[in-house]
Amino acid sequence: MRNHSVYTRRSAEEFARSEHLAWKVAEVAADPVAVPADTTEMVINRLIDNASVAVASVLRRPPSVARAQAQAHPASRNGNGATLYGVPGKVSPEWAAWANGTAVRELDFHDTFLAAEYSHPGDNIPAIVAAAQHTGASGHDLVRGIATGYEIQVNLVKGICLHEHKIDHVAHLGPSAAAGIGTLLGLDTETIYQAVGQALHVTTATRQSRKGEISSWKAFAPAFAGKMAVEAVDRAMCGEGAPSPIWEGEDGVIAWLLSGPDHEYTVPLPSVGEAKRAILDTYTKEHSAEYQSQAPIDLARRMRERISDFTAIESIVLHTSHHTHVVIGTGSGDPQKFDPEASRETLDHSVMYIFAVALEDGTWHHERSYAPDRARRPETVELWRKISTVEDAEWTRRYHSTDPSEKAFGCRAEITLTDGTVIIDEIAVADAHPLGARPFARQQYIEKFRVLAEGLVSDAEQDRFLDTVQRAPELAPDELGGLTVNLTDEALAGAPQINGGLL
Repeated sequence: MRNHSVYTRRSAEEFARSEHLAWKVAEVAADPVAVPADTTEMVINRLIDNASVAVASVLRRPPSVARAQAQAHPASRNGNGATLYGVPGKVSPEWAAWANGTAVRELDFHDTFLAAEYSHPGDNIPAIVAAAQHTGASGHDLVRGIATGYEIQVNLVKGICLHEHKIDHVAHLGPSAAAGIGTLLGLDTETIYQAVGQALHVTTATRQSRKGEISSWKAFAPAFAGKMAVEAVDRAMCGEGAPSPIWEGEDGVIAWLLSGPDHEYTVPLPSVGEAKRAILDTYTKEHSAEYQSQAPIDLARRMRERISDFTAIESIVLHTSHHTHVVIGTGSGDPQKFDPEASRETLDHSVMYIFAVALEDGTWHHERSYAPDRARRPETVELWRKISTVEDAEWTRRYHSTDPSEKAFGCRAEITLTDGTVIIDEIAVADAHPLGARPFARQQYIEKFRVLAEGLVSDAEQDRFLDTVQRAPELAPDELGGLTVNLTDEALAGAPQINGGLL
């Protein structure tokens, strides 16, 4: 890996294009280096993971809206079109990226990478798959494209913090998805450079989508970035350029949206000829909740065995990292995180609610744990409001550690009972984390798919998809359309009818 210094440059300064971060990203994407076997295996795992969570969410309203919008845009004239999760037929690839990206993101249930910034790198997959299906790419090309998408997003997340400036993390996704599509299509460095710059420029937005009363836009936001990446690549292939230099310009992203013209970032990227392995640093979710809740859920399930009467709890304090405290904890200052009438998206970002329910139920379910009647249960509300978070410097340090064996996203819980008894336990990483008690491997990804597809997808369709996806690197272009999952007619009958809208 090479570390690249990235900082604002004056317009009058001589600044060779080859030194722009967007150019260096494009060079990584254009590099024909082979994909290692372990990277390929993890790409397959994440294709399964994305399908799992998309199937589980496809009947919910936001994915149904996105799907209805996509179905109004048939395959464009220069390709085959791309598939939609849940239903047969094909649409234009940018709209497939939109609909499938929304379905993948809706339940907050797929993979994550946390460093200087947050990310869900599996959000790259819908746009790259859509472009592959539309253009008649091979499975080999698809794997290469996905490996690039993960590589770029993970390394941008390591080097550039967005959230401290209240910029949403999808600002790293637009460039990474554009780079991944560039690799997929075998584009030259110049074309990918322009696409990356365009994608960044149109996908930079504030974090209000994850603050206060969180709406369904939380699911649409990364799908929008994927859609914009497809369109950016299309424009770049037509010869259209981007604002340049997009990160370093005098009126660019760093100068005005991030830490300002006096700040220098360091972004690591693979050298030419160096294999893309960043996907191996990422981790998926066992539970449908914000990633920093994964370990607390497992901790609550463990600690409940030591409590015979939940009404005897006087207080619960979760000692955790700065990120967890201010994003999903009481450090956010969001009263909505204690509101039993709050949206599912808001509850998903309340570790206090999540810890209370996991403590009471000893389990977590992507639907039942968020059901309105579950959130309004009086004893749950009472317990929920006894929970708080505090930042602990050691947990913050471990959160930012670059040592994989030390990096942690957990907490220490101190449960005080009314008789003065204090129960203390801690967990560093979720059970499903590669260093956790029950790490996810191929079998766990398959089991997750089977569980979430149960009652929605026929056994035959489940088998067909799993056979196809596990052959992803060998798939011929006419087989890539099989990288989708169709629901039964009975299941689809339960989808909301979308009749409104302008188009």
